[in-house]
Amino acid sequence: MISLPPGWSGFLAVWAASYIALVILYFGLGAALVAVNRRHPERRIQQRRRSDRVRAEIRQSLVALVSVAGYVAGGLCLQANGYGLFPSADLTLLSFLGWCVVSAIAYDTWFYWGHRAMHSKALFRFHALHHRSVTPTVWANNSDSFVGTAVEQGYFLVAPLLLPIPALVLVLHKLYDQASGMVGHCGFEHVASPAARTPWPLVCTVYHDQHHSNFRCNFSNTFSLWDRIMGTLHPAYDRKVEEMEHPARERPGGGA
Repeated sequence: MISLPPGWSGFLAVWAASYIALVILYFGLGAALVAVNRRHPERRIQQRRRSDRVRAEIRQSLVALVSVAGYVAGGLCLQANGYGLFPSADLTLLSFLGWCVVSAIAYDTWFYWGHRAMHSKALFRFHALHHRSVTPTVWANNSDSFVGTAVEQGYFLVAPLLLPIPALVLVLHKLYDQASGMVGHCGFEHVASPAARTPWPLVCTVYHDQHHSNFRCNFSNTFSLWDRIMGTLHPAYDRKVEEMEHPARERPGGGA
């Protein structure tokens, strides 16, 4: 179990700790992915495009992570102080695994509909900043406006109030979401496999990369089920995943 300090001082302490942890993960994983990407140019998804927005993405991400950390801290502290509809579930190995699955499915549903709403004519102006990165990089994951961040990341504030999700599950889910989001934005495909294409529900980097180059498809986060059900999956997604499972090695002269 995670023990949280009481009162406003406790909230601020958890908020600060959450921000520090997310920033460390942001720069640590980001640097590792950049190094791996440089060694595997054949795995670049958008071969003809390059990004020149890295500095802007990092600046905006450091701002957005303040609110992301606040949502995590707020959800944890409100639940710990009894504001949730249900008390946090007892944590056993079985309940831990079960709540990991429940939270993943609940978040994917939250993310799909919230993210899709942000692409409506009425709301896209609040999400347009994120889509200045047509060719996303590992640093682009958190580069969004306050409203865009709130819609997509507010789950971590609301979920502990509606569900008895154990605090440890919520924390690990957020860390996983941060890491997988950075992999999904890195622009290089390292995790393509049959599990990321029909009939299986997982996604890989191609999935979110196509969302940035097209804007009108692939709105989910962890699974492709909502996009398949609602007809918003990129028509070439499965084919591109299969293609990227065995990318051609870089040819002499820099070609791929």
